[in-house]
Order: sequence, then structure tokens, then C-alpha cells
Amino acid sequence: MKAQEYIKTTQEKWHTQYAAEPEFLQVLDEFVESVAPVFEEHPEFVEKNLLQILAIPERIISFRVPWTDDEGNFRVNTGYRVQFSSALGPYKGGLRFHPTVNQSILKFLGFEQIFKNSLTGQPIGGGKGGSDFDPKGKSDNEIMRFAQSFMTELQKFIGPDLDVPAGDIGVGGREIGFLFGQYKKLRGFENGVLTGKPLSYGGSLARTEATGYGAVYFINEMLKTKGEDIAGKRAIISGAGNVAIYAAEKLQQLGATAISVSDSTGYIIDETGIDVALLKDIKEVRRERLTAYADAKETATYYEVQFGITTFKQT
Repeated sequence: MKAQEYIKTTQEKWHTQYAAEPEFLQVLDEFVESVAPVFEEHPEFVEKNLLQILAIPERIISFRVPWTDDEGNFRVNTGYRVQFSSALGPYKGGLRFHPTVNQSILKFLGFEQIFKNSLTGQPIGGGKGGSDFDPKGKSDNEIMRFAQSFMTELQKFIGPDLDVPAGDIGVGGREIGFLFGQYKKLRGFENGVLTGKPLSYGGSLARTEATGYGAVYFINEMLKTKGEDIAGKRAIISGAGNVAIYAAEKLQQLGATAISVSDSTGYIIDETGIDVALLKDIKEVRRERLTAYADAKETATYYEVQFGITTFKQT
């Protein structure tokens, strides 16, 4: 079978098999478009049915996560871990706590994680996990009880030489701490089982800053190829979490100015530049919305966004 015929046949099969998983189908179609020339040059990949081998996860684990809220009500969420590929090493990828999480999205992310990790040159496989649990509006105790219940089941399937989860959306140092504490209680101390831990119990120096800093370093190197300097540039940042905060910080250190950050309900415009210390306090300590930033800084304007409509909220 020729490469183009093989690709077409495989895609048709995917669109039937994964019709209920639109996010996963999207990443598969994008991937095929990128690698089609490679399959034309290497007919042995067609003979080995490599597309199907790559597209089907080695293992998908889904499980019930029961927990109680602060009023004593019983709640239940669904937890997942997609262990996509261990061809290069232990599965590696984040855990996401967000109401939009489902199997399709995690397969989408886990598939991309395979190639993302392979580019590091390290012996790391690809995986992803999480739950449809929403940390927003939950107390520390509620998040702790959920995380402990989640890890009680997940710990059966992970380990330093098998699967090493990390944080992602909704899972920061606090959540990793709760997860790691439960893992230690059930399995004993294994420092390599989770990454993203705070320094006080086995984390890595600059781990918190690494992703945001790295994004800015990449932009800086791109600008250099055009003969431009990042100093003096103005930037708009999507998000207001860990990555966004430290991207803004590094931009500031390199002489650039971030004038906007956003969260799920709106965005800030601050023409004088985002106050990183204030943003850290609001998001990492007080855990409040960006409206608190606008309340605290006169030069900032907050715009609320709902269903694609932007509304002036406050200055």
C-alpha cells in the first residue's frame, strides 16, 4: 500500500473509531499532515502500520474520585491517567484539574506529550492525566480531600520508573503537595514520583519559573534572528497563572513590558506594565480574580469577557 492510500485509510478509520473524541481527532489529523512526507520517504513505516501504533495509547486508566465538601456533602468526580507511550522511558506528563477534562482532551494532550518529551533528548515517555474536578471556589481542605482521594487510586499505577506525573492547569505546588503527601502515606517516600514539588520537600530549584522563563527566552532568540532586541518591546500574555506570571517577570528583567494578563473571566490592560509582585500576591497568595488587581492599581483596567463578548467592567 502506498503512503497516501495508507494515510487516507487510517484517517477514515480514526474518524469512525474516535467520532466522539473531537479533540483527539484534531491532533491526529494535524500530526498526519505534518508527517505525510516522512511516510512517503519511508515505506517501511507503512508496512509496520506505524500510525496506528502511535495513535493508540498503551493504557488508559479511569476511576471514581469520591470526596466530601466542607458541609459534609458527598461529591464524586472522574479521574484519568492516559499512559500513551513508554517507548523512550517512563510516562511523563501533567495532571489537570478542570471541569472541561475528559478522555478526549487528555488523549490529545498525552499524544502531543510524546513528541514534546522526545525533543528534550531525555529518556522520557508521554502521558497525561487529571480530573473534571474544579478547584475554583474550593477551600484548601476541600482540595486536600479531593487530592488525597485522587491519589489513593492513582498511586496504584505510577512510580519513579513507571509514570511520573507533574502539575498542569489547576494543579500547582499546593495540589502537588497534597498528592505527594498521600502517596508517601500509602507507598513510602519516593522523591521521583512527582515533579513540581516545592523546594521544602524535594522540588527542583527554578522549577516554578522554568516554563514562563523558557517561553521568553525562546521569543528573545527568535527576535535575535530578525536582528531585533526584546528590550523595549510590549507584550500581551494569555493567562495569569504560573507560566504567565514568570513570563511577565522575565520580560521585565530583559527590558520588555507586559501590559496584559488574563484569566477565565476577563483580562487586564495596564499600560504602565504589569506589577509582577502584585500579580503574584493576588494569584499565588490571595488566590483572587484579576478584578483585585484593577482594584489595587489605578493604571489598570479590567475587562470582563463572557461568551465572546467583551464588557468594560472597572478601572
